[in-house]
Amino acid sequence: MKGKGVLFCVLFMLVLGGGCADFRTVGRQELSGEQVELSAEQTALYHEVAKASPIVESLDGYADVWIKTPKRQNKVFCNIRINRGHEARLIVSAGLLGWPVADMFLSTDSLYVHDMLNNRLFLGSNNNLNLEKIIGVNSGFPLLSEALLGVVNITEPLSAIRSVKQASGTLIFNIATRGGSKDVVINPSNRTLSALLIKNHQGKPTTEIHFKNYETIVINGHNTLLPKQIEMILYNSGAEGIGEHQLVISYDERVFNTIGNSLKFSMPKKVKVVNLDDATVLPWM
Repeated sequence: MKGKGVLFCVLFMLVLGGGCADFRTVGRQELSGEQVELSAEQTALYHEVAKASPIVESLDGYADVWIKTPKRQNKVFCNIRINRGHEARLIVSAGLLGWPVADMFLSTDSLYVHDMLNNRLFLGSNNNLNLEKIIGVNSGFPLLSEALLGVVNITEPLSAIRSVKQASGTLIFNIATRGGSKDVVINPSNRTLSALLIKNHQGKPTTEIHFKNYETIVINGHNTLLPKQIEMILYNSGAEGIGEHQLVISYDERVFNTIGNSLKFSMPKKVKVVNLDDATVLPWM
């Protein structure tokens, strides 16, 4: 029995600690360029990219995910399923053995997290603080779900464009928003979104998202370019302390527009139910 206990402890540590190897972090993007007059061609480019591939309705994929906060860092493997604008489900595996450790369901107003390691079910509202507890970033569900898809819809109209800068291989549109401003970085050669930087009224960055490794996907007979790697940085203070909160998603495989129906979450039986609002950070880690 003692030998079995030691073996279990070793396996448990592999599950929790094995994901820290080969860790990826996100570098901040420096924006510079020469200010230019907004042209008709640039206006059309902004309008096209802002629509964010409207034919993409859902995603079902597998990805490596790196989470870094001021207090911890973890690498996990994740099955990510999203119905755009409505709900998402993430089944998380960790460690060298790839054991499932959490089943998360996110709707527009609620969160469910089945902590498989400790046989607990966390229930709570879908707010920024609870998102930070379960996935390390408090970006808000609409922005997080679109970032996971790799298609962020930019809702600000053309009249919100304050300036345009041209650099080597990029155009940078500075957009006025209710909360401050956005820098929309577009690659004009392939007409894709390279990065999105969100700033507050004081001009300080709060959120930065990078989109990398675009590949051509055929959806409903149409070709569209979608990124395989998404990086998020949040510059704020939260439950995990002051500093950068980073999330990197790198897809190994994925398919689009195959889900269709609601991503139903099956309530586990004989689990301890915990109010997520009262929980500490990252309850499934």
